[in-house]
Amino acid sequence: MDKSRIGFIGLGNMGSRMTRRLIGAGIAVVGFDPVTERVRSAGAQAAGSVREVVAAADVVMLSLPDSRVVESVIEDADGVLQHCRAGQTIIDLSTSAASSTVRLSQRMAERNAQYIDAGISGGAAAAEKGSLTLMVGGNYAAIEAVRWAFAPISAKVIYMGASGSGHTTKLLNNFLNAVSLAATAEVMVAGRKAGLDLHRLLEVLNSSSGVNFATLNRFPKIIEGDYLEGGLTGKLMTKDVVLYVERLHELGIVSLNAAGALASFGLGTALGYGDQISNRVVDAIGDVSGGVRLFDAPTQPSKQESHR
Repeated sequence: MDKSRIGFIGLGNMGSRMTRRLIGAGIAVVGFDPVTERVRSAGAQAAGSVREVVAAADVVMLSLPDSRVVESVIEDADGVLQHCRAGQTIIDLSTSAASSTVRLSQRMAERNAQYIDAGISGGAAAAEKGSLTLMVGGNYAAIEAVRWAFAPISAKVIYMGASGSGHTTKLLNNFLNAVSLAATAEVMVAGRKAGLDLHRLLEVLNSSSGVNFATLNRFPKIIEGDYLEGGLTGKLMTKDVVLYVERLHELGIVSLNAAGALASFGLGTALGYGDQISNRVVDAIGDVSGGVRLFDAPTQPSKQESHR
């Protein structure tokens, strides 16, 4: 296996950051994205097609929006499946449906190629630092053989089991992320409207049983006006919760808690926040609660005041 080059398909918000980490570790990257400028700005060699990426590297990584796009890239007439070769490894870093992942893995195995599902957690900040957590499913020996490719982008790689288990784990994690973010947003809007000091409120929450990732890492920034732009959008968060519900249906598990998260992020999309970072759900809840904002931007002094 050639460890000097990786192919990368999908150099968006996360893919571009991971690509820069790989290049920084001395690994050449041949990339393809419909927006060619994304490939160049990440420092990768731009390929003209998926076929060129597959031909250029023994290991190909995918970072795509959803299973529909992944399936298209893999199974279209000029896609990965058509051009992959024996001994090649395809690593899907997307948030995908586990059932789709298992099916694609079986099709890849028919070509004597390996298909690994590697759910990622940590967001844009962790991708920038190379400190992502990877939850990985697929053939154990194949995963061990590509540890070198995971090293520049991750701080922790956890083997979850057979094909689809990595993406299942990712959906479980993202559901909890969605619930805690939406619930904490609601609590913080209530705290603001009740006249509480939000810094003190967070101090209480983070020292009490209500502590969660959002109280620890998101809202200390949000109450200062920093929404941590660049992370998962509201629409993508909704998509992840829908995938979670579909996975639970496949498993025969009743989902009793998804409705609140779907309503919260659906509200955000309806009010125009869907393409912004999912943290903006707090503004959507604030909008329908009387125009509440957690942070009041300082007003600019008038010309008269600025000359006093």
